[in-house]
Amino acid sequence: MHTESISSMNFDDEMERMKEAVKAAQEEIDMAVIFHETWKPTAYDEDLHKRMGHSFATHSFQIVRLSLRREMLLALMRLWDTNKEALRMTAIAYKLRDKEFFDAIVAKRAADMRFPSADLTDAVRQTLQPELDTVVKLVQKYSEGGAGYAVFEKLKALRHKRLAHRQIAQTIATTTTADATDQEIESFYEDNLELIRLLLSLVLATACDPKDVAGVYRFYANFFWANARGEQTEGHPNYHPPS
Repeated sequence: MHTESISSMNFDDEMERMKEAVKAAQEEIDMAVIFHETWKPTAYDEDLHKRMGHSFATHSFQIVRLSLRREMLLALMRLWDTNKEALRMTAIAYKLRDKEFFDAIVAKRAADMRFPSADLTDAVRQTLQPELDTVVKLVQKYSEGGAGYAVFEKLKALRHKRLAHRQIAQTIATTTTADATDQEIESFYEDNLELIRLLLSLVLATACDPKDVAGVYRFYANFFWANARGEQTEGHPNYHPPS
């Protein structure tokens, strides 16, 4: 008896698991965005630093800043878990690279349209193939042998040795990642935003850009931190002019 290499039932089950994984990834990237965009002014806004100064309030400000950075990095690294029960960007990319599975996605997407045809199927493929190629390229970048693998290993080591195990940080600094620079982390962050955007399009047929979400929370953060100031700065409720 002849059977197709990937049955409709198998594809539906696997596609449903893929959709759940991508939805979970979207939740994680949204959390990373919220923490990161709220953290940025605490690291780079010089006027905010001057308003906080070296007052008592600055201690709590530093704690909040460190916490935001920690949670952002944990959210990003959860996207790259190696546990089979957890999110795995590598596993998602590997599955999407399977030609039969990708062909089934293309066929399903075309069939769901109002007037499916062979030409429409080709058009869908031409749209999705570049997205798939970019997903694979981004995942390979942070896989062994990739250009970003060294940065990924630094962040993974930080997570295992300090963040995930709640070890006490020795210092509070703008960069809390030992050898990884802010620029490297920012690049990793931006790549993950793009990766999730592409997966939302490929798997969920959703046009949603996490960078738009980032812009919203960046806007909110500016309003929040505009009011932050230490008690030695005029405007603080406990400010007393020097006698």
